[in-house]
Amino acid sequence: LSMAENCPYERQVRESCRLVIEQLHNDSQLDAAVREGLSDWELAYQSRSGPPEQPWLEPEIGQWLLDHYGEAKQDGSRNVVISPIGFMSDHKEVIFDLDVEILALCDHLKINMVRAATPGTHPRFVRMIRELIEERLDRGMPRLAMGSDGPWPDECEEDCCPPMVRSKE
Repeated sequence: LSMAENCPYERQVRESCRLVIEQLHNDSQLDAAVREGLSDWELAYQSRSGPPEQPWLEPEIGQWLLDHYGEAKQDGSRNVVISPIGFMSDHKEVIFDLDVEILALCDHLKINMVRAATPGTHPRFVRMIRELIEERLDRGMPRLAMGSDGPWPDECEEDCCPPMVRSKE
């Protein structure tokens, strides 16, 4: 949490979520009922680490599932799609946290869970990386960007990333 308070990470992840939902809303191949259900999304975090007394970004995905889909809550909605939006590949952190631990929790709670794939080596993702490199090599190329922040600068301003403050407890 102390790191997130000193950088735009949380805002950028939330904006990424918004952009994905916007793209899905505009996807005419999706059923209208599915597109309508897209408005019911929330951001939750996985991969909590560090000592328990160290504050972490919330809500944590396991606790979020318990709070929203626990045994006592019977609103008829028992489906969830989980997208590891902050991760670019299916490495062991994603696979263990989501495909093992969270899937087991969903099975216990009788929730139908589907996990969206990470970009990995998808051709469009690889092409985007190449385009970003080409933008940096040719200073005359326009900087492409999606979202409200516009293109990110190549170098941080001097006060961009203040040092992390650690608790003395």
